This record gives sequence, structure tokens and C-alpha cells, in this order.
Amino acid sequence: MIELSDEPMTWVLTGDSITHGVLHTHGERSWAEHVHERIRWQLNRLTDLVINTGVSGWRAPSLLGAYERHIGQFQPDVLSLSLGTNDARAGLDGLGEFRDSMRALIGKGQAAGAQVIVQTPLLVSTGGQSDRPEMPAYCQAVRELAAETGALLVDHEAHWLVRFPDADPIAWLDDLIHPNAVGHRQMADHLLRTIGLGELSPL
Repeated sequence: MIELSDEPMTWVLTGDSITHGVLHTHGERSWAEHVHERIRWQLNRLTDLVINTGVSGWRAPSLLGAYERHIGQFQPDVLSLSLGTNDARAGLDGLGEFRDSMRALIGKGQAAGAQVIVQTPLLVSTGGQSDRPEMPAYCQAVRELAAETGALLVDHEAHWLVRFPDADPIAWLDDLIHPNAVGHRQMADHLLRTIGLGELSPL
């Protein structure tokens, strides 16, 4: 659970295009925007800052190389890391680099005093699996890193598998890998529940 302070807090949500929240929502809110709504309005934390620094196309090493600009300068109290979808294209050969970069990101955040959240990649469609056959291994790497470092785990893959144990999750996707508006809302509510902030009230 995230520990809330009586003082204003700074939240940094960062990752790849799914955090960036562009294009595939078709004008609807992304998961990061839903989280912003929950924290700053529904929870009446009006003076908290919720900052989205996700960048479409980024991998874990990309973010590590730009740590100060995208994370460090904001001195976050809470840091959410959501990566792996692009990293997984490298298959098992890229898994070590992903682990090392994620471990470094978590460590830097924790050393600076942030409560760190790590999110697994999503379940991708059947078509998306052809380009990312090792995606489950990247999800498992995130789980293991959470256990190793004490970071708070938000397991989207497991949540989506409950809804789509055998079927293609296309109802929550806009294309082969990117969530649509429904998928983003599912992500937001699952994250909020997991970190102890309830879920979105009806909008």
C-alpha cells in the first residue's frame, strides 16, 4: 500500500506509450489521467502533483539514460514504472538488460526516498504475441524485481488473464498491444485498488 502524507505529495508516472497515453484512447482518458483524477480530485489531494513523463517507444534502458530529466528533477514521493512492452521485442536475449535497467531505476528511486510501484506489461492479443513471444518472461521479471527490491507490484497481466483466460483480450485493446479506453480504465482501477486508493468513482 502507498503511504499517504498529510503534506502535498509528488507522483511521477513514467514508462512507454501506454503511460504516455497517446493515440489509442481516441480522446478518452488514459490510465494516468484517471489516476490523476482519483488522487487530486476524488481523494481531495488538491495540491498534490501527478506528473506523466511516459514516452512512446521507450524501453527500460531509455528511461534509465534520461533518469534525471524524467524522474529525478521532480523528487517524487511516489514513482510508478511501467515498462517492458517494447523491451519484450528483444526476446530472451534482451531480458538481462531489461532486468538490470529496471533494477537500477527502482534503486535510484528508492535511494531518493520514493515509494516505487512497478507494473507488469499487459496481456497482448494473439496477433501481438508473434512479435513479443517472450512477454510472459518480462512480466515474470517485473514480479521477481518487486519481490527482490520491495517495490509495490501491480500485476496487470494476471488481472487481464482473469478476464481473458483463453480468449483474445481485444475487447480491452485498440490494436495488437495498446489498450483502448476500456483497457485504460481497467488499468487505472486495478492500480488504484492494489496501492490502496480504492477505485474511480463514477465519472
